[in-house]
Amino acid sequence: MTGSEQPISVAGAPQDPDASRPLRGTGAPAHSQIGRGAPPYDTDRAWTLPNLLSLLRLAGVPLMLWLILGPQADGLAVLVLAAGGLTDWLDGYLARAWHQTSRLGQMLDPMADRLYILAVLIGLALREIIPWWLVVIVVARDVMIACLVPLLKTRGFSSLPVHFLGKAATFSLLYAFPLVLLGSGEQGWLQLAWVLGWAFAIWGTALYWYAGGLYVAQTVNLLRAVPPLDRRQHRGVTG
Repeated sequence: MTGSEQPISVAGAPQDPDASRPLRGTGAPAHSQIGRGAPPYDTDRAWTLPNLLSLLRLAGVPLMLWLILGPQADGLAVLVLAAGGLTDWLDGYLARAWHQTSRLGQMLDPMADRLYILAVLIGLALREIIPWWLVVIVVARDVMIACLVPLLKTRGFSSLPVHFLGKAATFSLLYAFPLVLLGSGEQGWLQLAWVLGWAFAIWGTALYWYAGGLYVAQTVNLLRAVPPLDRRQHRGVTG
């Protein structure tokens, strides 16, 4: 769920005595920006309806990729993506309404977003609808963010809170490439989808990297503001 990407607090992380201190350059308390000291999850159960919806959404990724590359049923592929977007919203709504927010759900949700984007990128590149350099640009940003995780764990965190620009970028990319896919058809009226799709793709990619730069800046501020864990605490976080 694009609105579902939430900061994940780390099990075993120590409470920050300076949680009320603003991180430099942010103006907000540290605990409001980073997962450390965040409220506990509603449940430890894995088999909840929101989590089942997230798993169903993940199952749609290989199906969508097969529809793009196999029978090239572009309309059905877009319908699968739309169904994924619906379950994205629904699982987040149910998790909040039924107090079933879980660590597993918070992990599955952004994973599904990334896999849908990656699957569409690879499918369109293999069909030569988009250039491979665009795939490299988008994937490189995710690799950069993944490289921040070991640094965050030295301070007792596993992730950063998602900036609204990051959500907007993910939203743009999730809608951009299906529109490009539809616009690749021969019907003249689909040219509008092609234009809109590339507009979303350009803006989404730019926002994606800009948000990535914000995450790097947040990580640098965090490393400066929060002392590193000692070895015993670090084993509790990574274990």
